[in-house]
Amino acid sequence: MKNEEPKNWADLPTDLMCLILLRLSVTEILENAQKVCRSWRYVCKDPSIWRKIDMRILSYNKPVLVNNPEAICRNAVDRSEGGLLEINIGDFGSDSLLTYIAERSSNLRSLRLMCSEITDDGFVQAVVKLPMLEELEVSGISLSGESMKLAGLSCPNLKTLMLNRLFYLSSDDDDHDAIAIAESMPKLRHLQLCGNKLTKTGLNAILDGCPHLEHLDLRQCINLVGNLEKRCFEKIKDLRRHNDSTSADYPFSFETYYFHWSRQLAILKNALPMEEGAYNFDPIVEEAEYYLKLY
Repeated sequence: MKNEEPKNWADLPTDLMCLILLRLSVTEILENAQKVCRSWRYVCKDPSIWRKIDMRILSYNKPVLVNNPEAICRNAVDRSEGGLLEINIGDFGSDSLLTYIAERSSNLRSLRLMCSEITDDGFVQAVVKLPMLEELEVSGISLSGESMKLAGLSCPNLKTLMLNRLFYLSSDDDDHDAIAIAESMPKLRHLQLCGNKLTKTGLNAILDGCPHLEHLDLRQCINLVGNLEKRCFEKIKDLRRHNDSTSADYPFSFETYYFHWSRQLAILKNALPMEEGAYNFDPIVEEAEYYLKLY
């Protein structure tokens, strides 16, 4: 055994190499793994390792700053060759990127966004091209109730929706989201509405319009008043109430969001000057400064 020569990683079977690469992030594959040797570069182009894409490592609140993250995302989508099933963009992106993904991924089952720059028009134009969606997250995005209704009508198999808001920026009553969900998403089983401005009227509409709902997250929905627990517990297996803790897993709690913007601003202001043609972080700095003033 001691005299055996070490195995050449370049000679590993393709299926085993694919299993190894599936454990790496998008940037680890594109920036490192595919540069090891010719055989690795070949396997890195295999569409089977690009069925699920997680871009969160490139999000602005991570300690990884890269030039043009949208270009990296487009590259990953291209490598899926139309077979992309799940994508989590994180908190960067644009209407044009969302359109790019939708036009090349008609079989997409899961789409997760936390991109404040996504508009109603951009969202609608993309989601109508994704009829196979079963899971959708649009957190921290100012989308209208009408856009959410069109999403439900365009994606009849939708079973999971995460629509989280910045609860502390406004407490005005607003049931537009809830009514849109109730009227267009009858197959929902999992619904997360953290920080939403819905009232008792909107909640009752959801309970009536989504008969298969099993999991309902209403944390930080501060406009829910009165005794609503009886009806919720009769229909919902897993209920998280408006005053339940958000400290562990809610991205827009006051403390988490304040930390996010403070850290992001510090990183960007201390980053080295970008080369010509690099990603422009000025709008991100301005947005961070704006939100920090609110606190």
